[in-house]
Amino acid sequence: MRKVFHLTSEGVGELEKELVLLIAKKPKIAEAIKAARELGDLKENSEYQTARVEQEQNENRISEVENILKNVELIKKPKGDNKVQLGTNVKLKNGNVKKEFKIVGTVEADPLNGKISDESPIGAALIGKKVGDLVEIKTAVDIQTYKVEAIS
Repeated sequence: MRKVFHLTSEGVGELEKELVLLIAKKPKIAEAIKAARELGDLKENSEYQTARVEQEQNENRISEVENILKNVELIKKPKGDNKVQLGTNVKLKNGNVKKEFKIVGTVEADPLNGKISDESPIGAALIGKKVGDLVEIKTAVDIQTYKVEAIS
């Protein structure tokens, strides 16, 4: 069974740009391998070993990005639904503390920039909530209760 990756249109665009950059790196890596080969014994040639590792990592990432793009399901902006779901922005409040998150798929998640996966503990707790609902957010340190202020 194939895995489906949920991404916003912005996330697809970012992956497409990354793929172009990864493919553009291939000739540079190949040139580095060629230059390192000319230095002699490959078993003790750290430049060669480093270039080969870089080539393998680059090829693996190319394969991974291509697979994601082949199996992507675009997250569409929800219309008229007032529940938290994939693609929604959520504003939370606990006293003076306010938080804002965008619910995205796992590939696109970037918690430091407010993009959280629907499969993360916070995302899973938010899915299905409505404005006015209380939600418990568990962190490594404690549990905080927030009120859903807005969904867009």
